[in-house]
Amino acid sequence: MTNWIYEVVYALFFIFPAYVANAMPVVLGGGTPIDLGRKLSDGKPIFGSHKTIRGFIAGVTAGTLVGLAQEFVLHSVAPPDFVLPFHYSVLVGFVISLGALLGDLMHSFVKRRINIAEGAPLPIADQLDFVAGAVLLSFLAPAPHLNVLTIVIILVITLPTHLLTNIIAYLAGVKKTPW
Repeated sequence: MTNWIYEVVYALFFIFPAYVANAMPVVLGGGTPIDLGRKLSDGKPIFGSHKTIRGFIAGVTAGTLVGLAQEFVLHSVAPPDFVLPFHYSVLVGFVISLGALLGDLMHSFVKRRINIAEGAPLPIADQLDFVAGAVLLSFLAPAPHLNVLTIVIILVITLPTHLLTNIIAYLAGVKKTPW
């Protein structure tokens, strides 16, 4: 029988650096676009003005720091019988954070190609792009060993959580759109 509480906590623990990395560009972004305002031969921006160097660096840095804090908690504070099915490290936090922001960049690239304006919604994909990038890149990290159940839990929790946090950020004036 599956211990559902453990599985949910494990899934959230695993993906938390990606959640933080994805949120930080909204809070700390701005400035020079990653694509430097360049356009492809189709005349459309590569990523768009909302994807900035400062936001990318802030996201990866914040997510990596979360990974460092998680490693500290696991090695210093967690009870000795608490065991994750992989060795969590700051490197895993970095890779997950980087993957989250690369997933978001790829999503923006695709949206520009299919004529969806910056800030315009693309439901479901808007909520899961960073998770897909984080999960895929995590397989390059030392032994994350995700299973299908963990990925499903992450997806199920992320959809409403992402929508809710975006609405809160919109109401707080941090975001221009509620999606």
